[in-house]
Amino acid sequence: MTRHLLLRIVGLAVVMFFVITFSFFLVRLVPGGPFDTERELPPAIKANLLAAYDLDAPVTEQYGRYLANIVFHGDLGPSLKYRDYSVSEILAESLPVSITLGTCALIVALVLGLSAGALAATKRNSWLDTFVMGAATLGIALPNFVMAGVMVLLFVFHWRLLPVSGYGTPAHLVLPSIALGLPFAAAIARLFRTGLLEVLGEDWIRTARSKGLSPLRVLIGHASRPALLPVVSYLGPAIAGILSGSLVVERIFAIAGMGSHFVESAFNADYNLALGVVIVYTALVSTLNLAVDVGYTLLDPRIELN
Repeated sequence: MTRHLLLRIVGLAVVMFFVITFSFFLVRLVPGGPFDTERELPPAIKANLLAAYDLDAPVTEQYGRYLANIVFHGDLGPSLKYRDYSVSEILAESLPVSITLGTCALIVALVLGLSAGALAATKRNSWLDTFVMGAATLGIALPNFVMAGVMVLLFVFHWRLLPVSGYGTPAHLVLPSIALGLPFAAAIARLFRTGLLEVLGEDWIRTARSKGLSPLRVLIGHASRPALLPVVSYLGPAIAGILSGSLVVERIFAIAGMGSHFVESAFNADYNLALGVVIVYTALVSTLNLAVDVGYTLLDPRIELN
């Protein structure tokens, strides 16, 4: 397993290199520039700004400097919009916000999804099973920004129970976490139900029941672990989806996370900030996918890490 893990880490480094390279040249193909405004700057001032940020050099030379700064110094460069801040400083402030929101959304997805899946599996072919699976199908079909809009209308404008925007208290995280986590909770419910139905029909489960174990003990102590394998394999794509979905949710609820900064960097042609967010997102998704694969092998030792 150690050898396979080392190969995966090397592969992660290769992926990071190609993402950085592709993204670096791609952002420079976007029309406009970081210093283009409605009022045209005098040529001398614009030339000085370009020189100050090394944007007057050939693109290949800019790429070489940027890559060297990342590899040898971990420096993501200065922000071209927020002149007094570096990209690392901005991400250091916004990354904990996005991680907190993503973690809360993942907890919502797991708690609701596993509970609903277990309930549907134990009440197979009943009206409750039909209702839960119907709600799960609807949850998968509806995008998170639609759910966010509905919840804002209900819990902010109609019942006035929760704040609509901002960040700072647990109450501010309730609506965005639910909006972000519900679609993944729906998918987890379907996967866990399917896994449980397969496991509950096995001979060794019937043996456990014949020994007088309660249905709850059979479910939690015996059936849940193998039934979790499809859910664990789904966590990698789910985490990636939660991170990418936070771009929209953070804008809707005015949360100053990495998603909001990424959208702003696209509008402002802030090359360095956009690249920094892409690099951090790629590193997070790749690392968490690797952690999910390792967890998969721990749940079932027969599976090897490839």
